[in-house]
Amino acid sequence: QVQLVESGGGLVQPGGSLRLSCAASRSTFIINAMGWYRQAPGKQRELVATITTGGMRTYADSVKGRFTISRDNAKNTVYLQMNSLKPEDSAVYYCHVEFFRKNDDWGQGAQVTVSL
Repeated sequence: QVQLVESGGGLVQPGGSLRLSCAASRSTFIINAMGWYRQAPGKQRELVATITTGGMRTYADSVKGRFTISRDNAKNTVYLQMNSLKPEDSAVYYCHVEFFRKNDDWGQGAQVTVSL
């Protein structure tokens, strides 16, 4: 059974930085895309960024130029470097993994709070 382990959330002041990571452990399945979604209270879950095995990246317009997604294929790990954080970036961030011939998996969620 695949387990997704997230780390790196926390409290940061506006303008600060955080780095999230998500490792897909015990995975014997081929991973296609990996990415991050977020959900703020009272709002729908939304795409933040994705990255394919080949390195093609997609970003939400709201985070372009501030967030960077990267991936270590050998470690089945995806990262999200978040810079110039704003209060509106506050949310629970979920790791998402798309597998080949297997249902997608989600991480447990990491709280990110941007506040003074």
